[in-house]
Amino acid sequence: MQPPAPDFGLVAGRYDELRPVDEQWQELFELLVREGGLVARRVLDIGCGTGALAAALAAKGARVWGVDAEPAMLEVARARVTTGVGLKEARAEALPFKDGWFDRAVMRLSLHLFDGPAAIAEARRVLGTEGRLAIATFDPVHFTGFWLNAIYPRIAEIDGARFPTLAQIEAAAAAAGFSAVRASRLSQRRPLARAAALERIRGRYISTLQLLDPQEYAEGLARAERELPERIEVRLEWLIVVAEAGDTADVGSTG
Repeated sequence: MQPPAPDFGLVAGRYDELRPVDEQWQELFELLVREGGLVARRVLDIGCGTGALAAALAAKGARVWGVDAEPAMLEVARARVTTGVGLKEARAEALPFKDGWFDRAVMRLSLHLFDGPAAIAEARRVLGTEGRLAIATFDPVHFTGFWLNAIYPRIAEIDGARFPTLAQIEAAAAAAGFSAVRASRLSQRRPLARAAALERIRGRYISTLQLLDPQEYAEGLARAERELPERIEVRLEWLIVVAEAGDTADVGSTG
């Protein structure tokens, strides 16, 4: 089933400002590259957004195509990426590429925006026999300690329903024909100043803020303006899942 669809066209112009490439972004990127074997490969970035990941992969010698369903995000990406990166407007559930065309595919914080089983099946279709799909998503524990929960209590409920669990990803990978799945986790902590936190809320920097009722959003913003401390600790709990297309190991193995 397709999850609720936020409008990324509304935030495309400020997306990189509100969600910058910082040390935490780089740490997750290096883990994805290592676990996914993304260096010097033909890689498909599914849900590429503004192209930050595609550009970083190209800098490591990968030949990259990025796809995204939002034209405004792709417009930003085209201004960022090098000539070695191709971009196409497309949905993850209907990729415009031949069977077996890629060595690797990657979904960084995008799987929850798709029909997960359909998107994973499409990724498997476009991967070669030794292909690999690397997924970075939030672990369910992330939502219990998210910094916005006190401001918007329904965020944990909304995102708990949108983001897939490891078991759901494993099941979708098995149904798609992947032969092995392994998982790892990454915990990150970072401080966030009150002014920056308020700017992110006003910019609706996470798509969940678009899924709130307008009155609920406005009331939460007013609460944040009254109650947020000068310094906030942001906790990020990542789940990194790698699905192998080869014939060696079993689906469901985790580490």
